[in-house]
Amino acid sequence: MFKGNALVIGASGGIGSELVSQLIQSSLYHQVHAVSRTLPSEPVREVCYHKVDSEDEGNIASLCQSLRAQNIQFTLVISCIGALHGVNDEHPVTPEKRLEDINSRNLDFYFATNTIIPAIWLKNVEQLLKGKHEAKLVFFSARVGSITDNKLGGWYGYRASKAALNMLIQTAQIELQRRAKNIAIVSYHPGTVDTGLSKPFQNNVPKGKLFTAAFTVSQLLNMLPDLTVQNAPYYLDWQGKRIPW
Repeated sequence: MFKGNALVIGASGGIGSELVSQLIQSSLYHQVHAVSRTLPSEPVREVCYHKVDSEDEGNIASLCQSLRAQNIQFTLVISCIGALHGVNDEHPVTPEKRLEDINSRNLDFYFATNTIIPAIWLKNVEQLLKGKHEAKLVFFSARVGSITDNKLGGWYGYRASKAALNMLIQTAQIELQRRAKNIAIVSYHPGTVDTGLSKPFQNNVPKGKLFTAAFTVSQLLNMLPDLTVQNAPYYLDWQGKRIPW
């Protein structure tokens, strides 16, 4: 059986590190590569680690060119990069509750993290996935990025940046149908996961809907084999159900 290679982008976070662990345990891949801004203090022997600043497009391009030069095909690339809150120019960023909360500094933060950085990775990893074997390119998105499903409002920057990511995915899939017909792109909503991203908002999560990283990762990996290039792109939740774009 052919064993491709897997690459996890944003591998130092709660979900990213769990992805690396489960991919190694699956024994389905020849090599598992992990990309993060910092290297782990206790690296896993079987993992190929890469220190990359994803805010630097040159860093991303250099890594992808280096991996491509090894003449190996990646059959899975997963990007876990994203943010719901954080700090920009020493100012805290939190989801907006009303129009008056919108400001350019917060929008810069959301679009840089949730849209621009994934777009630069999308541009560069194509060369790693293109080949004779079917390959999956997964971006962690969010249900709130759905324009059709938006019934509650609020969270302007986060919603808009995730909707923009979804548009990039749709547009790229159209182009890949001409130039890299083996690649299927997936926009994945993991649910609310018990990580730093959701910590400030966990009190509002209904009982039984706060998931572990292990659960949402296993849900994703279990559904990937059934996803075909012919039906891509996909916008799926943790149950494998389609979300309207």
